[in-house]
Amino acid sequence: MNIRTSRWLAGGVSGVLAAVLAVGVPAPAQATVVELTSGHVDILYVKHTAGGPIEVTVGDDTGSTLVERDPSTVVFVVPPAAYTAVPGGTTWSFLGSGGYAYVLPQTNVSGLLWAGWDTNGIASGALQFNRVTFKLTDVQGPGGFSIFTASGSTPTVLFDSGNGLPDSISVPRTHAHPNWGFDVAGTYVATFEVSGVRTSNGQTVSTTEEFTFEVG
Repeated sequence: MNIRTSRWLAGGVSGVLAAVLAVGVPAPAQATVVELTSGHVDILYVKHTAGGPIEVTVGDDTGSTLVERDPSTVVFVVPPAAYTAVPGGTTWSFLGSGGYAYVLPQTNVSGLLWAGWDTNGIASGALQFNRVTFKLTDVQGPGGFSIFTASGSTPTVLFDSGNGLPDSISVPRTHAHPNWGFDVAGTYVATFEVSGVRTSNGQTVSTTEEFTFEVG
């Protein structure tokens, strides 16, 4: 709304304030939360250009076209169908409770999220060794949270909240899909810091995001 100078002079500051109070101040718009339940999704979708910040969004590829979403507006649903038996042996002791856990698998399974990460949005040469560091700094939830790969019956644990945090891995420019494990049902919020070192000046650049999972 345009307010002419004459109105300012005639009504004064008190008149303008009264008008504002009468109309009211619109409440900030609330972001719509999207629940992702199945299909391909890159939970950490990382981009960086020389001299710029590191950007982390969610690469939602569950529909016909890729949509980048703010992590704060996404809930990743891990349904009862993800509940599975954990193999025996001490190498699997990081996962599950009572021999079972909820797992989003590293392979594409109908009805579940095929969750991974994509760092190919990092401009080649912008960061030293074309790498970023993923650091899991905190997990809020009813049980342990882990990310791991498995070859046959042998797991390789990348992150495990059950043995203390932070946990870190170095990630090249890649697109990868590990397993995402949750010991018990409930709501989990995992905090990741993504950082890298600029090739041009040796400065570290980083960003931190929270990711919410609704399990069971």
